[in-house]
Amino acid sequence: LRAILEVRKPSLFGELIIAITFIPILALQGMEGKMFAPLALTVVIALLSSLLLSMTVIPVFCFLLQRGGAEKESLLVRGAKSVYLPVLTWALRRRKTVLFVSLLLLAGSAALVPLLGTEFIPALDEGALTPQVIRLPSISLPESIEIEKKVQQALLAFPEVETVVSKIGSAEIATDPMGPNVSDPIVVLKPRGEWKSARTKEALVEKIRAELEKIPGVAYNMSQPIALRVDELISGVKSQIAIKLFGDDLALLKEKADEIARLLSGIRGAADLRVEQTAGQPYITIEIDRRKIARYGINVADIQEIIETAIGGQEATELFEGERRFGLSLRLPEEKRNSLEAMRRILVSSPSGARIPLAELAQLSLTEGPVQISRENGKRRIVVELNVEGRDIGSWVAEAQQRIRSETTLPEGYYITWGGAFENQQRAMRRLSMIVPLTLGLIFFLLYMTFDSFRYAGLIVMNLPFALIGGILGLFFSGLYLSVPASVGFISLLGVAVLNGVVLVTCMNQLVQEGIPIEKAVIQGCERRLRPVLMTALVAILGLIPMLFATGPGSEIQKPLAVVVIGGLISSTLLTLLLLPSLYAGFEHRKRR
Repeated sequence: LRAILEVRKPSLFGELIIAITFIPILALQGMEGKMFAPLALTVVIALLSSLLLSMTVIPVFCFLLQRGGAEKESLLVRGAKSVYLPVLTWALRRRKTVLFVSLLLLAGSAALVPLLGTEFIPALDEGALTPQVIRLPSISLPESIEIEKKVQQALLAFPEVETVVSKIGSAEIATDPMGPNVSDPIVVLKPRGEWKSARTKEALVEKIRAELEKIPGVAYNMSQPIALRVDELISGVKSQIAIKLFGDDLALLKEKADEIARLLSGIRGAADLRVEQTAGQPYITIEIDRRKIARYGINVADIQEIIETAIGGQEATELFEGERRFGLSLRLPEEKRNSLEAMRRILVSSPSGARIPLAELAQLSLTEGPVQISRENGKRRIVVELNVEGRDIGSWVAEAQQRIRSETTLPEGYYITWGGAFENQQRAMRRLSMIVPLTLGLIFFLLYMTFDSFRYAGLIVMNLPFALIGGILGLFFSGLYLSVPASVGFISLLGVAVLNGVVLVTCMNQLVQEGIPIEKAVIQGCERRLRPVLMTALVAILGLIPMLFATGPGSEIQKPLAVVVIGGLISSTLLTLLLLPSLYAGFEHRKRR
């Protein structure tokens, strides 16, 4: 009973504080919210359940199962204490040195942050590729199929490729509207152990790209089946980065987009760079001569109706099959409408009964016009899209933005927005930058309620930045980027660091209140709480080791989180056991003065 009462308050507030640290993760929106909100909810529910059990069920089991007598320490705990206590004694004697080294480590890790590189979410290895093939808009379906056959032959020449399946244009249910000039081949790869011409996926992609570029008249966007759809759902384009240029004049938009594309092509890491197709679609233009049709007594509406019926078809009647009704459309045979000469020979009846060829009443010509006119928020826009390879998205976008600002001038009323994965990353970071400070304020309030002292609450909060040192170093030395999963790992670290600080400070306060001298109380408190602090860190680290070395699908997302938490737990535990006692002793001495 005494043990329960001793840990009741710090355990209650410590568990609540850990649960509160997951509020920023629950506040994430979009794709990142759907990915990590279940993780946060699971942890919060588990914490609250464990808190309830620790206050009710666990004491009953301890009463029933534990034997009386002195508690025996394990060999591991005795060994840890034999190493830790001399180091702690040294740290208490040299508090300024410990604080200086800690600040030096914090400053050094902060200096590494700009070197980490940033991205939204690490790319998953789906075990398949989708080199989207874009042809000229005027291409016919037979020619498009022939090019697709050449693409498939080039892909199947690689020993790493198991099979290739292609889709040209849109399906009957047009959930993915594409013309016959665009295809999405799905390249299924063999297991990595059977690869021969490349060791890594990046090397294989480069070789495939080099081989496909030998086929003339086409452009490529190298992606993966799921990533391609996700990128399109996120920003409306099938690439990692989309530079959206808004304005009124399509010709000027195309000119400026080409200029921006030339600038971006010189930046290291740009791949699959292309400008959205806006021209190249053939149009048949029919200009009706009003003087000539007036001479024959024919109206413009009559000619338009004949053209619509002859070329496009018009519903003539309906067919019934049970309760179902089908419209029946009629139009001219294909040989009488598949060329300009055939269309010029279409006969138009006049009120007098004369039948006049369409060429006598209108000027027919074949012209080139826009493939599509894209709009967003009611404004015309054109997109320059690309993927980034060999570097992080954040640094590439920063360099591209600086180059566009310095070397490109946009007319009045024209502006640029950035979309794709970078847009999601910025949105997630903006939201975290608003929610995390509020969460830290709430944590500080709970700490004040725990200790009824701003001094002790501030002492524990001051220790939080030092918990980030190991996570930053882990990302730097592992070569991983600062992404949303890594940010989730940093947020998780804060809760563990606060919990350890609460446990340690509470024990030292109790000993000081019993009249024990400060240094002795600090050493005894750290000795008593060494085992729970080490167990908290070791259990979490051991639980994350499988994520750290996982190689299956989804491991790319788990690895940054595991690296950050493991590295942060190591630094947080060491500094909690050394820096926090040193600061506590200094605060207590100053308080008594």
